[in-house]
Amino acid sequence: MSCTTAIIPVAGWGTRRLPVTKTIEKCMLPLGNRPVVDYAVQDCIAAGVRDIYFVVSEQSTQIRDFYRSNVDLNDYLRRNGKADLLPLIAPPPVRLHYVVQSSYGKYGTAIPVSLVLPELTPGESAVVLMGDDCVYNADGTSEVARLIEAAGDTNSAILGVQVPRERLSHYGVLDVADDGRLRGVVEKPQPEQAPSTMINVSKYVLNYGLLQRIAAYADRDDVAGEYYITDPFNDYLAGGGHMAVVPSHGQYLDAGSLETWVEANNWLLRHGSK
Repeated sequence: MSCTTAIIPVAGWGTRRLPVTKTIEKCMLPLGNRPVVDYAVQDCIAAGVRDIYFVVSEQSTQIRDFYRSNVDLNDYLRRNGKADLLPLIAPPPVRLHYVVQSSYGKYGTAIPVSLVLPELTPGESAVVLMGDDCVYNADGTSEVARLIEAAGDTNSAILGVQVPRERLSHYGVLDVADDGRLRGVVEKPQPEQAPSTMINVSKYVLNYGLLQRIAAYADRDDVAGEYYITDPFNDYLAGGGHMAVVPSHGQYLDAGSLETWVEANNWLLRHGSK
């Protein structure tokens, strides 16, 4: 299948990383010398994605600044014999779009997807990646490309990451059938009750019908608290929908908490990434 559009939600406050996220957007926290969101962007580009929709907060400015051309910095590098650094700061070869999510409205992973749906062409599938973590492949291969390939005729796939069983209660855990399709996502189970040791890290390819289901769910007013994207997933699967499970090949890197952010940077340092 072909999928050339991606949605990357980056509107969260990052409250687990306060006070630093008062002035630095969570998606812009550094992993190595790059903001965490750029790993997702580069993975999308490697997979042939041509349009990326960032769902941002009203206050967001840093992600726009990072991806636009900086004429003064470009000139400085040229004048000082550092033109070899220009490719590091060049705007990416992809169309970038920004959709604003209000901080006073509904919240949860389903909401940003619903906000982007009106911008898509009817019938179009989309890659959906959260902007505060990534799966990094040191060999340069693309997890997004593997997701797109595995999505097949149903145009739907989910990335799964193996973690130690004692950590499963912190994540949504994938219930995987013998044929590799997703049966459902169990949110934060006790380790002994988890259906597998493979977790959901919010990396998907979603067909247009499933995107519509997510938007319809986000439009409801009878949901208490957070609108999880996995709730319409489970309804879709119960109705006979198919979603392929793709085991990750790379290293999962998470900037969501101080501990996981430090672990991620230490891993990148050990493996020579910049």
